Amino acid sequence: MDIARPDLLQKRKRRFWIFAGVAVVMLAVALFGVSRLKPAAPTVDRSTIWPDTVKRADLTIQVRGSTGSLVPREDSIELIPAQTDATVVRIRVLPGAKVTPDTILMDLADPQLQQELLNAQLALKAAQADYKSLQATLQSTLMDKKTAAAQVNSDYTQDQLQAQTDKALYDLGVISGLAYSKSKNTADQLTTQHQLSHEQLDVNQSAIKVQLASAQTRIDQAKALLDLYQKQSQALEVRAGISGVLAPLATPVQVGQHVTAGTSVAEVIQLDKLKAALQIAETQARDIQIGQPASIDTHNGVIPGHVTRIDPSVVNGTRTVDVELDGPLPPGAVPSLSVDGTIDLARLTNVLQVGRPALGNENSTLSLFKEDPDGKGAVRVPVKVGRASVNAIQVLEGLKEGDTVILSDMSREDSVDRIRLE
Repeated sequence: MDIARPDLLQKRKRRFWIFAGVAVVMLAVALFGVSRLKPAAPTVDRSTIWPDTVKRADLTIQVRGSTGSLVPREDSIELIPAQTDATVVRIRVLPGAKVTPDTILMDLADPQLQQELLNAQLALKAAQADYKSLQATLQSTLMDKKTAAAQVNSDYTQDQLQAQTDKALYDLGVISGLAYSKSKNTADQLTTQHQLSHEQLDVNQSAIKVQLASAQTRIDQAKALLDLYQKQSQALEVRAGISGVLAPLATPVQVGQHVTAGTSVAEVIQLDKLKAALQIAETQARDIQIGQPASIDTHNGVIPGHVTRIDPSVVNGTRTVDVELDGPLPPGAVPSLSVDGTIDLARLTNVLQVGRPALGNENSTLSLFKEDPDGKGAVRVPVKVGRASVNAIQVLEGLKEGDTVILSDMSREDSVDRIRLE
């Protein structure tokens, strides 16, 4: 028969609880270790990132104006006003057409001006006829004065000779003193008349000059008025005046429309006198100065230029910067053509630099992923940057020459410090 062994049962129970306790402790340790493990690094497709290598070189600090256009310079616009109140009867050239100084843009009509022109022509002819009539009358009067003066001069000469003869005869005792005195008195009277006749001729000739000058003034006035009406009549054929392209008016005129004197009926722009108006973000425009060099991309060539004006006002977060072009425009360049432009602000010599990241501002600390030497992964590092250009940024701390960093937007990986690249 079997003999009961209670001590063996106790040993089995004790051994069970020991094993159970050890298992619980090991399980707890395992769970604690698992909880302390970091999640696996996420994988990023290499074809979706934008890497760049840190290098040392000169860096030109630039700002970009990606929304600009070609606009006319102030000295390139020719506004053509109507010279008189008139009616548009014909439009010959439409906006966008190239024109020369003699190109007729439109025809105007002004019946009243035609009547005034005819009256001015008749007034000039009347003034010229009056001048000739006055000139003839004055010449006739002058001839009468000259004839009378000639007669006085003849009498004066004869009486002077007679007086000299009578004096000689008186000295010889041939004639009496009474006869000599009479001859001398007559000669003295004619001397006075002779002097007065010459003075009268001088006064008469001066008066003739004054009267003819007054008549000539009336002719000049009539000519000036006629010239004015002729110019106004010629201006009814509206000509371009300069070579360029016909620009659209803010309020275009139409056939049959009545325009008043001074109203702009056409606008011509010289194509070789355009400038670029760039829209620069107000935060970037603060460092722009007059005279700084610039480059304008017309999408058909790049033209050098320089800054000539900075608009003091801010519109929709941008300021307008005018750039005068220092080179010829490419074919097809017209007003309102969309252009891009960059302005050079400064040049840094021999600085550490890298391509400009998608996120981050200049003079700040950025968080970038730096690739491992084997290129299979990347780790997040803080990078202190300085001044930024259009496509590059200065590296102050956190990277060294030859490091490769990821510049594309990695905001989806903000929760991790390491990624794998495949």
